[in-house]
Amino acid sequence: MNEVAILTTSAGEMVLEFWPDVAPGHVENFKKLARQGFYDGTCFHRVIKGFMIQGGDPLTKDDSQQRRWGTGGPNYQIKAEFNDRPHVRGVLSMARAQDPDSAGSQFFICHGDARFLDRQYTAFGRLIKGDDVLERIATTPTQPGDRPTTKQTLVSVKIVPAEQAA
Repeated sequence: MNEVAILTTSAGEMVLEFWPDVAPGHVENFKKLARQGFYDGTCFHRVIKGFMIQGGDPLTKDDSQQRRWGTGGPNYQIKAEFNDRPHVRGVLSMARAQDPDSAGSQFFICHGDARFLDRQYTAFGRLIKGDDVLERIATTPTQPGDRPTTKQTLVSVKIVPAEQAA
């Protein structure tokens, strides 16, 4: 069954389709975390206009952990699935540390073309609805560390059959 993710954010709703043909492990990992409610209540902690918006860190649920935002994860890592899909506006990809196999829960959605990430980060889906929401989040004012000055919350992520999001 073809499924999509509905991301309800403080800026509106975005719908993402998945690419299981090129990154099956990443798609399954994202869906599993979403179904567990892992992403609910997190925020986009790193926003760079013209580049990307990044979220998926469980530490962002706690404002007292702000200095550690960007370091949290699900307590496991998944293997890279680099592929030929280009990092262009709307592409969903996994964030990671230096080690290519260090992705866990943090993801980003490209706001602009970021082709320099191609074959170095795992692209595993794309935005199919809610480009205006991506634009609102990506252009929100930021402070040092690329942190939005106003919290950009990811209220919930729901995995639903594609026809329900049409």
